[in-house]
Amino acid sequence: MSKQTVNQIEVLSALPFLEGHSKGGVEELLNNSVYSKIPKGKIITTEGERCINFSFVLNGSIKVYKVADNGREITLYYLSRGESCILTASCILSKKTFPAISETETDTEVLSVPSEVLLSWVDKYEHWRAYVFNLLSSRLANIITIVEEIIFRNVDVRLANYLLKYFKEGQNKIARTHYAIASDIGTSREVVSRLLKEFEDSQIISLSRGNVTIINPKLLEEKIKK
Repeated sequence: MSKQTVNQIEVLSALPFLEGHSKGGVEELLNNSVYSKIPKGKIITTEGERCINFSFVLNGSIKVYKVADNGREITLYYLSRGESCILTASCILSKKTFPAISETETDTEVLSVPSEVLLSWVDKYEHWRAYVFNLLSSRLANIITIVEEIIFRNVDVRLANYLLKYFKEGQNKIARTHYAIASDIGTSREVVSRLLKEFEDSQIISLSRGNVTIINPKLLEEKIKK
Protein backbone atom coordinates (compact mmCIF):
# COMPACT_ATOMS: atom_id res chain seq x y z
CA MET A 1 0.00 0.00 0.00
CA SER A 2 1.06 3.63 -0.30
CA LYS A 3 2.19 5.01 3.06
CA GLN A 4 1.72 8.50 1.64
CA THR A 5 -2.01 7.82 1.53
CA VAL A 6 -2.33 7.05 5.24
CA ASN A 7 0.34 7.57 7.90
CA GLN A 8 1.11 6.17 11.34
CA ILE A 9 -0.45 9.12 13.16
CA GLU A 10 -3.76 8.66 11.34
CA VAL A 11 -3.79 4.93 12.09
CA LEU A 12 -2.93 5.41 15.78
CA SER A 13 -5.66 8.03 16.08
CA ALA A 14 -8.23 5.53 14.76
CA LEU A 15 -6.73 2.41 16.39
CA PRO A 16 -5.17 3.45 19.72
CA PHE A 17 -4.82 -0.19 20.89
CA LEU A 18 -1.72 -0.43 18.63
CA GLU A 19 0.18 2.30 20.49
CA GLY A 20 3.39 1.21 22.19
CA HIS A 21 3.71 -2.13 20.40
CA SER A 22 6.89 -2.60 18.34
CA LYS A 23 5.69 -6.03 17.17
CA GLY A 24 2.22 -6.29 15.72
CA GLY A 25 2.00 -2.51 15.81
CA VAL A 26 1.26 0.29 13.36
CA GLU A 27 4.24 -0.32 11.07
CA GLU A 28 3.43 -4.01 10.69
CA LEU A 29 -0.21 -3.14 10.00
CA LEU A 30 0.78 -0.62 7.32
CA ASN A 31 3.14 -3.12 5.70
CA ASN A 32 0.44 -5.78 5.45
CA SER A 33 -2.64 -3.75 4.61
CA VAL A 34 -4.37 -2.07 1.68
CA TYR A 35 -5.92 1.38 1.95
CA SER A 36 -9.19 1.95 0.07
CA LYS A 37 -11.60 4.82 -0.48
CA ILE A 38 -15.11 3.43 -0.98
CA PRO A 39 -17.94 5.65 -2.31
CA LYS A 40 -21.29 6.04 -0.56
CA GLY A 41 -23.85 3.31 -1.35
CA LYS A 42 -21.30 0.66 -2.32
CA ILE A 43 -22.01 -2.95 -1.30
CA ILE A 44 -18.81 -4.24 0.32
CA THR A 45 -19.82 -7.78 1.27
CA THR A 46 -22.91 -9.82 0.41
CA GLU A 47 -24.48 -12.71 2.28
CA GLY A 48 -22.70 -16.00 1.59
CA GLU A 49 -19.35 -14.45 0.61
CA ARG A 50 -16.07 -15.72 2.02
CA CYS A 51 -14.31 -13.24 4.31
CA ILE A 52 -10.89 -12.84 2.74
CA ASN A 53 -10.05 -9.50 4.41
CA PHE A 54 -10.54 -7.82 7.77
CA SER A 55 -11.08 -4.06 7.60
CA PHE A 56 -10.74 -1.10 9.96
CA VAL A 57 -12.80 2.04 9.33
CA LEU A 58 -10.55 5.12 9.28
CA ASN A 59 -13.29 7.55 8.26
CA GLY A 60 -16.92 7.28 7.21
CA SER A 61 -19.73 4.88 8.06
CA ILE A 62 -20.72 1.33 7.07
CA LYS A 63 -24.13 -0.27 7.65
CA VAL A 64 -24.39 -4.02 8.31
CA TYR A 65 -27.85 -5.47 7.75
CA LYS A 66 -29.99 -8.49 6.91
CA VAL A 67 -32.73 -8.73 4.30
CA ALA A 68 -35.72 -10.95 5.11
CA ASP A 69 -37.49 -13.12 2.53
CA ASN A 70 -40.23 -10.48 2.26
CA GLY A 71 -37.62 -7.84 1.39
CA ARG A 72 -37.65 -6.08 4.75
CA GLU A 73 -34.28 -4.76 5.92
CA ILE A 74 -33.11 -5.09 9.52
CA THR A 75 -30.06 -3.04 10.47
CA LEU A 76 -27.72 -4.95 12.78
CA TYR A 77 -25.24 -2.15 13.47
CA TYR A 78 -23.15 0.65 11.99
CA LEU A 79 -19.37 0.87 11.83
CA SER A 80 -17.65 4.23 12.23
CA ARG A 81 -14.10 5.52 12.73
CA GLY A 82 -11.85 3.02 14.53
CA GLU A 83 -14.36 0.17 14.36
CA SER A 84 -14.36 -3.26 12.70
CA CYS A 85 -17.06 -5.77 11.83
CA ILE A 86 -17.87 -8.50 14.38
CA LEU A 87 -19.43 -10.71 11.69
CA THR A 88 -16.28 -10.52 9.58
CA ALA A 89 -14.15 -11.44 12.60
CA SER A 90 -16.52 -14.29 13.43
CA CYS A 91 -16.53 -15.71 9.90
CA ILE A 92 -12.71 -15.52 9.69
CA LEU A 93 -12.29 -17.31 13.03
CA SER A 94 -14.94 -19.94 12.24
CA LYS A 95 -14.05 -20.21 8.53
CA LYS A 96 -17.71 -19.67 7.61
CA THR A 97 -19.28 -17.30 5.07
CA PHE A 98 -20.54 -13.79 5.80
CA PRO A 99 -24.15 -13.95 7.10
CA ALA A 100 -25.30 -10.42 6.22
CA ILE A 101 -24.71 -7.46 3.87
CA SER A 102 -22.36 -4.53 4.47
CA GLU A 103 -22.77 -1.24 2.61
CA THR A 104 -21.20 2.21 2.91
CA GLU A 105 -23.52 4.87 4.34
CA THR A 106 -21.09 7.65 3.41
CA ASP A 107 -17.84 7.93 1.48
CA THR A 108 -15.61 5.70 3.59
CA GLU A 109 -11.89 5.03 4.06
CA VAL A 110 -10.77 1.60 5.25
CA LEU A 111 -7.55 -0.27 5.95
CA SER A 112 -7.81 -3.99 5.11
CA VAL A 113 -5.56 -6.92 6.01
CA PRO A 114 -5.82 -10.47 4.60
CA SER A 115 -7.70 -12.86 6.88
CA GLU A 116 -4.67 -15.15 7.24
CA VAL A 117 -2.58 -12.19 8.47
CA LEU A 118 -5.21 -11.32 11.09
CA LEU A 119 -5.27 -14.95 12.26
CA SER A 120 -1.48 -14.99 12.63
CA TRP A 121 -1.54 -11.76 14.67
CA VAL A 122 -4.31 -13.09 16.94
CA ASP A 123 -2.17 -16.19 17.46
CA LYS A 124 1.07 -14.29 18.15
CA TYR A 125 0.12 -11.04 19.88
CA GLU A 126 -1.86 -10.55 23.08
CA HIS A 127 -3.07 -7.05 22.11
CA TRP A 128 -4.54 -8.38 18.86
CA ARG A 129 -6.29 -11.22 20.72
CA ALA A 130 -7.71 -8.70 23.19
CA TYR A 131 -8.88 -6.43 20.36
CA VAL A 132 -10.75 -9.21 18.53
CA PHE A 133 -12.30 -10.70 21.69
CA ASN A 134 -13.40 -7.27 22.92
CA LEU A 135 -14.92 -6.63 19.50
CA LEU A 136 -16.84 -9.91 19.63
CA SER A 137 -18.15 -9.38 23.15
CA SER A 138 -19.19 -5.74 22.75
CA ARG A 139 -20.93 -6.17 19.40
CA LEU A 140 -22.60 -9.42 20.44
CA ALA A 141 -24.31 -7.62 23.31
CA ASN A 142 -25.49 -4.97 20.84
CA ILE A 143 -26.96 -7.57 18.46
CA ILE A 144 -28.73 -9.39 21.32
CA THR A 145 -30.32 -6.08 22.36
CA ILE A 146 -31.56 -5.51 18.80
CA VAL A 147 -33.06 -9.02 18.62
CA GLU A 148 -34.78 -8.55 22.00
CA GLU A 149 -36.26 -5.23 20.91
CA ILE A 150 -37.59 -6.66 17.64
CA ILE A 151 -39.15 -9.69 19.35
CA PHE A 152 -40.42 -8.23 22.63
CA ARG A 153 -41.03 -4.50 22.18
CA ASN A 154 -43.90 -2.83 20.38
CA VAL A 155 -42.85 -0.80 17.34
CA ASP A 156 -43.93 2.53 18.85
CA VAL A 157 -41.71 1.87 21.89
CA ARG A 158 -38.79 0.89 19.64
CA LEU A 159 -39.26 4.08 17.63
CA ALA A 160 -39.45 6.25 20.76
CA ASN A 161 -36.31 4.60 22.14
CA TYR A 162 -34.53 5.09 18.79
CA LEU A 163 -35.35 8.81 18.69
CA LEU A 164 -34.45 9.30 22.34
CA LYS A 165 -31.05 7.70 21.76
CA TYR A 166 -30.25 10.39 19.18
CA PHE A 167 -31.48 13.10 21.57
CA LYS A 168 -29.25 11.84 24.39
CA GLU A 169 -26.30 11.96 21.99
CA GLY A 170 -26.96 15.67 21.48
CA GLN A 171 -28.97 15.46 18.25
CA ASN A 172 -32.51 16.79 18.41
CA LYS A 173 -32.68 17.03 14.60
CA ILE A 174 -32.23 13.60 13.00
CA ALA A 175 -31.37 13.51 9.29
CA ARG A 176 -32.84 10.08 8.46
CA THR A 177 -35.50 9.07 5.94
CA HIS A 178 -38.52 7.04 7.02
CA TYR A 179 -37.11 4.08 5.09
CA ALA A 180 -33.76 4.33 6.89
CA ILE A 181 -35.45 4.53 10.30
CA ALA A 182 -37.62 1.52 9.43
CA SER A 183 -34.51 -0.45 8.51
CA ASP A 184 -32.80 0.59 11.75
CA ILE A 185 -35.64 -0.58 14.01
CA GLY A 186 -36.72 -3.62 11.98
CA THR A 187 -40.12 -2.69 10.56
CA SER A 188 -41.68 -1.29 7.37
CA ARG A 189 -41.52 2.28 6.07
CA GLU A 190 -45.32 2.51 6.13
CA VAL A 191 -45.45 1.68 9.85
CA VAL A 192 -42.72 4.22 10.65
CA SER A 193 -44.45 6.95 8.61
CA ARG A 194 -47.74 6.31 10.42
CA LEU A 195 -46.14 6.36 13.87
CA LEU A 196 -44.07 9.47 13.13
CA LYS A 197 -47.26 11.25 12.06
CA GLU A 198 -48.90 10.19 15.33
CA PHE A 199 -45.88 11.50 17.24
CA GLU A 200 -46.12 14.77 15.32
CA ASP A 201 -49.85 15.09 16.06
CA SER A 202 -49.01 14.59 19.76
CA GLN A 203 -46.42 17.41 19.48
CA ILE A 204 -43.55 15.07 20.37
CA ILE A 205 -41.70 15.72 17.11
CA SER A 206 -41.94 17.80 13.95
CA LEU A 207 -41.37 16.39 10.48
CA SER A 208 -39.73 17.89 7.42
CA ARG A 209 -38.29 16.31 4.29
CA GLY A 210 -35.62 13.82 5.37
CA ASN A 211 -35.58 15.13 8.96
CA VAL A 212 -37.20 14.40 12.31
CA THR A 213 -36.91 17.10 14.98
CA ILE A 214 -37.52 16.15 18.60
CA ILE A 215 -39.67 18.74 20.40
CA ASN A 216 -40.65 16.98 23.62
CA PRO A 217 -38.22 14.26 24.79
CA LYS A 218 -40.17 13.77 28.04
CA LEU A 219 -43.13 12.42 26.06
CA LEU A 220 -40.78 9.99 24.31
CA GLU A 221 -39.60 8.77 27.72
CA GLU A 222 -43.23 8.30 28.79
CA LYS A 223 -43.91 6.13 25.75
CA ILE A 224 -40.95 3.90 26.63
CA LYS A 225 -42.14 3.50 30.25
CA LYS A 226 -45.71 2.48 29.31
